Amino acid sequence: MLLPPDWRVPSTVNDFLTAVGLVMILEGIPYFAIPDRMRHMVVHIAELPDPFLRRTGFFLMCLGLLLVYLVRG
Repeated sequence: MLLPPDWRVPSTVNDFLTAVGLVMILEGIPYFAIPDRMRHMVVHIAELPDPFLRRTGFFLMCLGLLLVYLVRG
């Protein structure tokens, strides 16, 4: 074992890695459940204009920040 037995991951790192893991699970579900529809959806998203994707991404980031603030604040 490389680490001493009493070594612990700091809680902030633990929370961050948990969040990353949950995002990976949620992002992977559609690809696992409906791969054919996801392939078509990815092609459709690639055809959308950049300003629309930027506005959508910004909106989702703000919504996520609000959710984290309300839950953890």
